[in-house]
Amino acid sequence: MVVEITGLKLSLEEGEDKLKEKVASLFAVPLGKVRTLKIIKKSLDARRCHGKPCFVYVLEVEMELDVPPAMARKERGVLIIREKEVARPSREALPHRGKPSAKVVVVGSGPAGLFAAFFLVRLGVPVMLLERGKPVQERIKDVRLFWEEGILNRESNVLFGEGGAGTFSDGKLTSRVKDERAFLVKEVFVNLGAPPEILYEAKPHIGTDVLSGVVANFRKQLEAWGCEIRFGARVSDFVIRDGRIKELIVNEQEEIEAPWVILATGQNAEDTYGILAQKGVAMVPKAFALGLRVEHPQEIINKGRYGKWWRHPKLPPAEYFLTAKVGNGRSLYTFCMCPGGSIIGCSADPGRVVVNGMSLSKRDGPLANCALVVNVHPEDFMKNGNALLGLDFRRIWEEKAFQLGGGGFYAPAQRLTDFLREKISATLPTSSFLPGVRSAPLKEVLPPFVFFALKEGIPVFGKKMPGFITAEALLVGVETRTSSPLRLLRGEDGQSVNVRGLFPCGEGAGYAGGIISSAVDGLKAAQRLLLAMDGHR
Repeated sequence: MVVEITGLKLSLEEGEDKLKEKVASLFAVPLGKVRTLKIIKKSLDARRCHGKPCFVYVLEVEMELDVPPAMARKERGVLIIREKEVARPSREALPHRGKPSAKVVVVGSGPAGLFAAFFLVRLGVPVMLLERGKPVQERIKDVRLFWEEGILNRESNVLFGEGGAGTFSDGKLTSRVKDERAFLVKEVFVNLGAPPEILYEAKPHIGTDVLSGVVANFRKQLEAWGCEIRFGARVSDFVIRDGRIKELIVNEQEEIEAPWVILATGQNAEDTYGILAQKGVAMVPKAFALGLRVEHPQEIINKGRYGKWWRHPKLPPAEYFLTAKVGNGRSLYTFCMCPGGSIIGCSADPGRVVVNGMSLSKRDGPLANCALVVNVHPEDFMKNGNALLGLDFRRIWEEKAFQLGGGGFYAPAQRLTDFLREKISATLPTSSFLPGVRSAPLKEVLPPFVFFALKEGIPVFGKKMPGFITAEALLVGVETRTSSPLRLLRGEDGQSVNVRGLFPCGEGAGYAGGIISSAVDGLKAAQRLLLAMDGHR
């Protein structure tokens, strides 16, 4: 008999080898009656009101029981469900029709593009994957040169290249997406070199050091299945006739026949969206968020989250998620928290400073960083029906950040306490940001409504988490790339509402946010494309 057990706890002093003993004790049976045990989910309960932190598990257990338990019951605070079947999707279970021979062109090699190509080539569909940037190992060298010396390669940087912007991130795999494909995405990552723990951890992450290897393995697998991958292939134009996509122009000169296109370019390809707008591809403005990065010594975050147990060796570097309602119906919230990580520059254009966060797999750096962002509505930047105005709006603040940083891609920064007092910092604490930070009044790199929301909301955060407001905390600007400020309109069949054969997907198209949701949207786009192909024949 297979049972699902939810809420079984282990103290910090107990190892996972104790799980079987606890299950046997729960059912009052000998240890030998517990045949197999599989961890479905593992989370850390570090709520201060619950006392000492502990690990909480959901288990799938095969038991030898003489008397079956009730269908569902609670025992010692643990929920037991009898004969619970936990569905696990397989690659073959994903629906599809036929095996079309027409070539599909996938534009962009971020999570959406990679998983769209993965789905199609697994079925033997010819796929050409176009990426404007470089393979990941070459890209890493370009990024390092930018961080250390301020030398920007506009086609190979944190935003453009194999794996997309997520390659240089914390590699978070958390998502609100309730879709069986999300588990498939994690399975694929594990098969390509990610740690197996991501399959059951409540807040899984890979880390940019491991993720870069996973991305390289992904390419090798696609090529082994027959996918044609081309780097340095920027789509510079779209040929649309009679309401259908016909061809793509690459690097201003090469014409590629492309009656079926999955567009997975990511939110940073501003030039691409400008071209699509000129071609009349339907798009609308979308809400996004804008703000700053805050950086604390990781020790402060650990103390604030774990209290007197913060030094315990089994506790991971602490994370946090905070929200505060502020005036004018807005919210201040934390985004993309990176324990033991770094604030990174991710500019793709000269004269603009854009910041984000990144962690390595061990998250063992001395500093923690997180975005503090405020929701931006289309009416905040719209003057007419131009959907591209959101891109223009964030560009304004990125250019101001560059100017205030003094050039050379240095970022403007201010102690958190000085920011609240509207005082320029005489000195700055150590920062992970490269090439460096310079003291400046961050009020000048923010829309007024964002500045006042930060001033109102940060004190609320200070009440929620001890130690958050401190002179040791550094604010760095500016964070603008939380999500796309526009959406390419598509129908229920996944195609652009006014260009047949064009399937916009992922974060850049305005339908996802993060690695998992983007990958899932890429899989959906591939499935919908096959259905459209089948109906088109």
